[in-house]
Amino acid sequence: MHQADALLTSTLESWLPDAAVNQNEATEAYRQFHRYGQHPSVIRSGRVVTGVTHEDGTRKFLLRHLDGRETESVIMPIEGRSGRVRQTLCLSSQVGCAMGCTFCQTATMGRVRNLTTAEIVAQWHHATHELEAQITNLVFMGMGEPMDNLDAVLCAIEVLTDHNAASIPPSRIGVSTVGHADGIRRFTEFMQREGMHQLRLAVSINAPNDTIRSEIMPVNRAVPMDMLRETLIEWIQAGGRPVLLEYVLIPTVNDTTAHAEELATWVGDLPCRLNIIPYNPILDSPWPAPQEGDVTQFIEVANAAGLVVNRRQTRGRNVMAACGQLSTASRRNR
Repeated sequence: MHQADALLTSTLESWLPDAAVNQNEATEAYRQFHRYGQHPSVIRSGRVVTGVTHEDGTRKFLLRHLDGRETESVIMPIEGRSGRVRQTLCLSSQVGCAMGCTFCQTATMGRVRNLTTAEIVAQWHHATHELEAQITNLVFMGMGEPMDNLDAVLCAIEVLTDHNAASIPPSRIGVSTVGHADGIRRFTEFMQREGMHQLRLAVSINAPNDTIRSEIMPVNRAVPMDMLRETLIEWIQAGGRPVLLEYVLIPTVNDTTAHAEELATWVGDLPCRLNIIPYNPILDSPWPAPQEGDVTQFIEVANAAGLVVNRRQTRGRNVMAACGQLSTASRRNR
């Protein structure tokens, strides 16, 4: 049985305890619940949105799960090259995170627990049906390391791409990792399945060399940059789309013109795009946000060195909804 079909069957059994309901009726209930947000035969989960904050069109919402644990998710309006505005939902895969990146607020929580497939999909469901957002794109870039909870993440992708459920095209789904080599290889295998070839892979690189990367990202001590690059080459050779390299630009850490040139040397001929993310200060941060002139200069040098560069627009920084700022523990403390 296809994994999505197995997941559908098990989900329907839990939602529809009446064994007399036939498969067609159950499938229709499943479809109606996802497409319209409710169905009389479906048992409500009890998860609730307990808070929403806004800034510049960006919405961050707090979702309380059945055990009382909470996750933050972000709805971001992003204008494409054509001028069309798409609503991107930034999904969390864990409560907290164990990766320990020094520039990330979520890391201050540690890993509390993994989210289940249902808890991941529930973020889309509440964003769509409770907050009435027309979600067109999904990125696993919220709380947690997706490759550290890959079984649930892959099952969630099955549901979110299912035409009976969210029906999001795989080409509009991206999974971001700090550089979990084994996870990238598993994701590469998954990407090769029928219908999944257009999935996107993003990697938080954030440094031009092992010395700096190991200081701000402990994962680099286990997976140095050369090893990470090998896994990205495997992704490309297996038919994967060009990799999105995410680079959080941190003042005095990784933001000089020499760093840009060194990064370009490491990238070499790897098919990729570089996404520059101006650092968003976390609570008690040792670093400020970068100056706009420094961001521009870094991008210009990276471009001149042959890299294809995008600049991530800063959204939601003042309400702790920007990249690297999610943390329910800090929210409660505030």
